[in-house]
Amino acid sequence: MQAKDSNPPDGGYGWVVVVSAFMVMGLTAAVLKTFGLFFVEIQQHFDELASTTSWITSVTITIFHLGAPVASSLCVQYTHRTVVITGGLLAFSGMALGFFGLNMVWLYATTGFLQGLGISFSWTPAISIVSHYFSKKRALANAIASAGECAFAFMFGPFFQWLIGQYGWKGALLIIGGIQLNICVCGVLMRPLASSCFLEASHCETETPPGNGASRTDKEDQSPIMPKTFNWMLVRRPEFVLYAIFGILAAMSFFVPPLFLVPLSYSLGIDESWTASLLSILAMVDFGGRLLCGWYANLHVTKSIHLLAMAITLISTSLMLLPLANNYLSLAIFTGFYGFFFGTTVAIHITVLVDVVGMPEFDSALGLFMLIRSTGGFVGPPLAGLIVDMAGDYRAGFYMAGAILVLSAGFLIILDRLQQRKIRGSKIRTKPEKSTLPYPSLHILKH
Repeated sequence: MQAKDSNPPDGGYGWVVVVSAFMVMGLTAAVLKTFGLFFVEIQQHFDELASTTSWITSVTITIFHLGAPVASSLCVQYTHRTVVITGGLLAFSGMALGFFGLNMVWLYATTGFLQGLGISFSWTPAISIVSHYFSKKRALANAIASAGECAFAFMFGPFFQWLIGQYGWKGALLIIGGIQLNICVCGVLMRPLASSCFLEASHCETETPPGNGASRTDKEDQSPIMPKTFNWMLVRRPEFVLYAIFGILAAMSFFVPPLFLVPLSYSLGIDESWTASLLSILAMVDFGGRLLCGWYANLHVTKSIHLLAMAITLISTSLMLLPLANNYLSLAIFTGFYGFFFGTTVAIHITVLVDVVGMPEFDSALGLFMLIRSTGGFVGPPLAGLIVDMAGDYRAGFYMAGAILVLSAGFLIILDRLQQRKIRGSKIRTKPEKSTLPYPSLHILKH
């Protein structure tokens, strides 16, 4: 059966999906982003090293990434809506069980494993379905959806600080888990794009599978609807491998600054109330960076991969300068620079992934990309924690993150060169052969 809609609507109900994804980003990624407020509380409660405590975030990040291909496969088999609702229930369970706070291993299993799986099952299909609903406005739609992380992080910074002060870190975890149940409501609003039933399937699939016209940006790419399958063979494509390596290195860096920003401010003698405001500043400028980058990318003035490479370079510069701060004002300024350029990166990196693999393979590519990138998220925070323990200074973690990001930008440059070479090669192969006939008139008579 053919789907009713052959092209992405690029609007209409798609904006409802974008708003739902906006909420999901806030209730998942923003919680992870502001978890640094719990870092010192948990570290002092169990009297553990920074490297040991950072494993909570490390496990969450790792499971978030490892669960992505599972979430993508479930989206392929069922619907994005079902997977998001499941993710909301898992996220709630992780935080609610973390309330008991029996020991560090318990927190690894609850706020680490279950919360990470819940974030993965919510975040992955939410960002995926937005790309299915939009084509020409995809960069802008993704930027708006991802901005939910910043908008909520802006509010969550002081709110979580207040919860910890009023109810302790354990009570705060329970309340946050209850708030995350709203992910299920957002999942209900994520209506499948089109209706298509497959005779060979045991159920009626209500989403438009990748490979049909609804997932293409050009008319020449349209093809009949086929049952969806998860494509593991993307790992054989050099372009995807290069982008995945970039993802690993970026993940090693991206989760370090939010984790150590709060402890760094404490080490500088900054008051707790001012420290919480740093996370709000980070979220606010991040929000602006995402929207501005999404708007600019939508103009198609600069190639997405060039825009991403520039943003990564500027982030690394910001991270190298941030440790030079010695008071609240200078720390807030450098934090603002980092947050803005980080926002531009998040706004565009999903669009670059679509450019690398094509929309028909996007669901599979997103899952695989997150899976491979998990190694960076798993290694990054503990490695930074180890370096901080050895140096005895939280600044060392920021230097590490900045240096690794410089290396990741190199792989984007290599990827761009490879894509340009393939484009030039395809133009040469498709160039029409010149006529060997001596006169144009004879060439016309021949035909």
